[in-house]
Amino acid sequence: MFPPMQPEVPTVHPSELDPASPVPDGTTLLDVREQDEWDAGHAPGAVHIPLGDLPARFGELDAESPVLVLCHSGGRSARATQWLNEAVGLEATNIDGGIVAWAGAGLPVER
Repeated sequence: MFPPMQPEVPTVHPSELDPASPVPDGTTLLDVREQDEWDAGHAPGAVHIPLGDLPARFGELDAESPVLVLCHSGGRSARATQWLNEAVGLEATNIDGGIVAWAGAGLPVER
C-alpha cells in the first residue's frame, strides 16, 4: 500500500519549529499513531488518523494546507509523508523524531 521509503522525504526537526507556535497558521498537524499512543499523549490541535487508515481517510485533510506529519519516532510519519506527497499530491513534511523529539524540544503534549 505504501511505497518503499525514499531518503528525500521532506523533514523538519521539532527544535526547528517556533516554540510559541510550532504549527504555522494554515498548516495541519497530522498524527498517524495508533489510538493507544494518541491516548497516552498528543500534540494539541493535531488531527488523528492512524497510518493504516490514512488511504481511506486522507480526504479529511485540507488539500490546500501544508501538512506536518507526526508519529512516535519518525518512521511511520516518514512513510505517510512520502505517500501524501507522491500519491495524493499534498505538501507534507515529516517531523523527525516524532512525538518523542516533539516533547523533548519542550513543545506541548496533552492527554
